Amino acid sequence: MASDLPSLCSDSRGSEAQRSGVPRSLATARWCAGRGWPVHPLAPGRKTPAGNCAFCREPGHTYVGCGCFAAGRWCHGFRAATRDPARIAQWWGAHPGLGVGVSCGPAGLVIIDIDAHERQLPDRNRLLPGIGIPDRVDLTGLADGFHTIGLLAALRDATSPADDETTLRVRTPSGGLHVWYRAHHGHRWQCSTGSSGSRALAWQVDVRAYGGYIVVPGTSTEAGTYEPVGAVREPALLPTWLAHELERTGHLTPASAPVPRPVPPRARQAVVAAGGGRGAGGRALAPLLAEVAECAVVPQGAAFSEKLNRAAYTAGGLVAAGHLSQDAAERALTEAAEHARPGQERRYGAIIRSGLGAGRSRPLSPGGRS
Repeated sequence: MASDLPSLCSDSRGSEAQRSGVPRSLATARWCAGRGWPVHPLAPGRKTPAGNCAFCREPGHTYVGCGCFAAGRWCHGFRAATRDPARIAQWWGAHPGLGVGVSCGPAGLVIIDIDAHERQLPDRNRLLPGIGIPDRVDLTGLADGFHTIGLLAALRDATSPADDETTLRVRTPSGGLHVWYRAHHGHRWQCSTGSSGSRALAWQVDVRAYGGYIVVPGTSTEAGTYEPVGAVREPALLPTWLAHELERTGHLTPASAPVPRPVPPRARQAVVAAGGGRGAGGRALAPLLAEVAECAVVPQGAAFSEKLNRAAYTAGGLVAAGHLSQDAAERALTEAAEHARPGQERRYGAIIRSGLGAGRSRPLSPGGRS
């Protein structure tokens, strides 16, 4: 199988698949699934997941309990990723124009996504989070993620992932680079963005792992094609030094079972004030508020809008069923949202209003909707 990927990703890519009448996208998806990598469709000519059905775009809808996947449809991006040969044949066989994405976490992959965007240089203390760069160090010429990851590697006397010829590297249409690695067994790495003010490896260097996906090499978009660099087509094991850096910067999920996360005190008080906090209705809403509040530690890429929408939709149902007052619901949602995204009232206010409105149309008892 390892020799198949180069033919799919070279200038003569897909020739074997074309001779057999198999669409190149289907052959690519099958190859990935054969490697143990769950795949999901990308929109034709784009790097984003393929759109869902009309029902999935309705206000208040979330992936929880969605019937699309059971009905044979893709849904909610990487959450639909599969290795099932029949499902893969159904999706890409009928829609050969779809691109192919891989859900990184279940695939056991850690992707170092190096960007080369034209951006204003941030404060030097944000270039390598957790590593202070003295003022005497001249940063002239430092402009993108290739430079910051190179600087980090140099400090550790290691080879930069951008120059790592032992693993699969993929040039992106924007001039960036995806460096593919295999995670050590039992390590559950988390995603991050290089612009994050909390968990980040380096400026303009994103990490794709659990909760994220990656575009498969050979995929073409309107901007160009994701092309492999060099001769290696297999992800190497994540280098020890890089694993240590990812652990240092908070990318490693604790091996122990997750403990319940606390709801921000003001949000919890808002629910209790309406008499719902001690009852089943309050208990149903509390974990959803906690998910919203937790987004505070991840400024980007935490699915904040989706989590807030889900909480608002649930709260609307509880209001309609008489388990929570409208005022308490709005205050609890607002407190959790403000904790996670301070100063973004216009953004989270619209999500709350939309979710509450949609939820009120379907009354919710703690045991389920009527």
